[in-house]
Amino acid sequence: MAQQLVQAHLHIEGGPLPEDVQILVILLQKGDHLKICPQGSTCCSQEMEEKYSLQSKDDFKSVVSEQCNHLQAVFASRYKKFDEFFKELLENAEKSLNDMFVKTYGHLYMQNSELFKDLFVELKRYYVVGNVNLEEMLNDFWARLLERMFRLVNSQYHFTDEYLECVSKYTEQLKPFGDVPRKLKLQVTRAFVAARTFAQGLAVAGDVVSKVSVVNPTAQCTHALLKMIYCSHCRGLVTVKPCYNYCSNIMRGCLANQGDLDFEWNNFIDAMLMVAERLEGPFNIESVMDPIDVKISDAIMNMQDNSVQVSQKVFQGCGPPKPLPAGRISRSISESAFSARFRPHHPEERPTTAAGTSLDRLVTDVKEKLKQAKKFWSSLPSNVCNDERMAAGNGNEDDCWNGKGKSRYLFAVTGNGLANQGNNPEVQVDTSKPDILILRQIMALRVMTSKMKNAYNGNDVDFFDNSDESSGEGSGSGCEYQQCPSEFDYNATDHAGKSANEKADSAGVRPGAQAYLLTAFCILFLVMQREWR
Repeated sequence: MAQQLVQAHLHIEGGPLPEDVQILVILLQKGDHLKICPQGSTCCSQEMEEKYSLQSKDDFKSVVSEQCNHLQAVFASRYKKFDEFFKELLENAEKSLNDMFVKTYGHLYMQNSELFKDLFVELKRYYVVGNVNLEEMLNDFWARLLERMFRLVNSQYHFTDEYLECVSKYTEQLKPFGDVPRKLKLQVTRAFVAARTFAQGLAVAGDVVSKVSVVNPTAQCTHALLKMIYCSHCRGLVTVKPCYNYCSNIMRGCLANQGDLDFEWNNFIDAMLMVAERLEGPFNIESVMDPIDVKISDAIMNMQDNSVQVSQKVFQGCGPPKPLPAGRISRSISESAFSARFRPHHPEERPTTAAGTSLDRLVTDVKEKLKQAKKFWSSLPSNVCNDERMAAGNGNEDDCWNGKGKSRYLFAVTGNGLANQGNNPEVQVDTSKPDILILRQIMALRVMTSKMKNAYNGNDVDFFDNSDESSGEGSGSGCEYQQCPSEFDYNATDHAGKSANEKADSAGVRPGAQAYLLTAFCILFLVMQREWR
């Protein structure tokens, strides 16, 4: 038969077959040299099989990376947007306070402006670094403001540092600023904890996806990939794609450890959605920071209105102060008192100056993406097989490659996760050895979920060294932003296979004709692939 095909080629092409094709024509009826692909009639040499093995591994890593990079790009872009928004919101709030206080209080404010600058420095430091006790920081701010205000409203007296320290002890008892410090402390703490935790959650999610996207298939997985993707080529079935359920079993075996992420991942997504609800409601950092200048102004007005009563009670508790000499009194109480008040504040207004958007719009967008990201890891095998490069469509069950020939795939699809791979018919998986990298990502998600729940309940969250609680050694995007898709929509439906006994070769084709067609396909295929070799 091989000789007849050579003669046919000479008649059609008018020239001799390439030497490598002539050699492989002789091997068409033999497959003993193949290690993975089915032995028998074959077009492939051992060298080609080895090259196909490397190529199948690269194909698998590429498709998985594309799926993960898609998701990672979403988290990375949303984290970047949130980070820009929060930082710009703080900058805008500080600038607004500074502009309004300069206009209203003039020189008096300029003399004490470092107090307010320090407040925003600490708020920024909390958001960026985290190692700040917000409650203590705000208590210190009000104590220092009381000292400055007490001096201004009692400018005819001399106060030592010890006396002013005594004054600050009466902050809680006298409430010179009214109820503003208590309310603002509660609002700022809850809002900042929720905002920072949410932003950190976006960063951790992207980091986890980035690390898990780098897959290193085992030898057993690589063998199964070769058999699925390229062994059909060695049988001349170049255009026949793997059966969908056949692909699903191999992907669930090769991605068994990734499947174990799903439980903690879904818990993490749920916790993120809970905090998102808080950010839209009582913990909205935008509604806290936008009017903070007005709130501090109200506190100053309260101190001004109550200055006489407050001073009398302080003098009773700390003792009478020492009057300044008459020539050193530079201004009277009336001259130093604050008389200006600020514009009315309407909390329903939502500015769009911070990063060109508002918190409500940002949160609405991220909530939608979070909902779509649920069950990502359990859906990953199916999503890989949905790629037309990896498998035939789910409805094409008869004209597909089942690992042995062009016929229906008859094995049932196994479940997701490492524990379900003991009976995987296509990939041998050691279920006793979970992947260490995956376990680290599971722990990172578990820690972040706990912090999300604390933030949801209004409790402060400790963020010291981010690298210690991160999911691994550094963070990477896995792709360039401009090259990655900015949206994603994953199918979370698992495709079930069908149980049955595997049938023999398809009936209805005579063995001699089948062998002849196979040989013809092989010669055509080898001519096309000559340069590839």
